Amino acid sequence: MFLKLFSNPKPPPDDLELVRRYRQTGDMAHLGELFQRHTEMVYLVCLKYLRDEEESKDTTMQLFEQLATTLLKHEISNFKSWLHVTAKNYCLMQLRANKEQEKVKLEELDLPLMENTSLLHLIEAETHEQDELAVTEGLKTLPPEQRQCLELFYLQEKSYKEIATLTGCELSKVKSYIQNGKRNLKIYMEKNHAAR
Repeated sequence: MFLKLFSNPKPPPDDLELVRRYRQTGDMAHLGELFQRHTEMVYLVCLKYLRDEEESKDTTMQLFEQLATTLLKHEISNFKSWLHVTAKNYCLMQLRANKEQEKVKLEELDLPLMENTSLLHLIEAETHEQDELAVTEGLKTLPPEQRQCLELFYLQEKSYKEIATLTGCELSKVKSYIQNGKRNLKIYMEKNHAAR
């Protein structure tokens, strides 16, 4: 009893450990813990794209419901970055679906000029979504250091100094990883995305 009072409490498991436990046991409590940690971040991403508070709340809930199956299919090395990209892509797909509904309504009204405008927006949203997915795929092909630095810099909007602190790399190395990562990602995009 005396020892228990003075022993250090065990630190909570990190995100990847919770993901591992969930995949192993299917216990929704682990998913609930991830939800509590990242609800605000996901909600803010949704709000940025959907620009509606209620819709963003609903979408946040839908995303975490989907995680129950998605987490069983994907290997994840950085949960927060992966979740950020997943939320962004989910919102883009929702916007695209809304555009398609809009297009159908306009076709029913038989307004050719407006229909063409709506179709143009639909194509733009679809292209943007494909770009997002291509970047996500491209990141997976980069060396781990480059990928981590790019994700921290662009997805989590960290400064060079913050990245150096988080990764333990020198500032010059961080800049080099970001520069080389951007170049390699551009090469990947030109090679794979242009061919579509």
